[in-house]
Amino acid sequence: MSMIHKFTGDDHKYTWDNVKENNLNSDGLKGVTKSILIGPNESAPNYIMRYFQINPGGHSSLERHPQEHEVIILLGKGKVQIGKQIHGVTVHDVVFISPNELHQFCNPFDEPFGFICVIPKRT
Repeated sequence: MSMIHKFTGDDHKYTWDNVKENNLNSDGLKGVTKSILIGPNESAPNYIMRYFQINPGGHSSLERHPQEHEVIILLGKGKVQIGKQIHGVTVHDVVFISPNELHQFCNPFDEPFGFICVIPKRT
């Protein structure tokens, strides 16, 4: 069923109506929240769209897995490690992470860092 989740956030915290925000502060994660914007609850058949926000000093896990990632930065600035290289990213930058590529997002800055990440639905 098609639907719209209206943006309810502000300049420092991105939220949407009827979308749950989950704190992910374990298993190599620090200061990370995840919101599934489009996914199983919307009966999306092929992709999952997620919003991650990383607080200052926080980071995602350093990991690799079979699914690719398509990312667009919406809030602040951060760093992304792809393989052995570390890149600075900021609002409107886009990132493609190939399947099985080692990667991590981190926020060494003083403001929140947020991005949309789209992945294929696991079958």
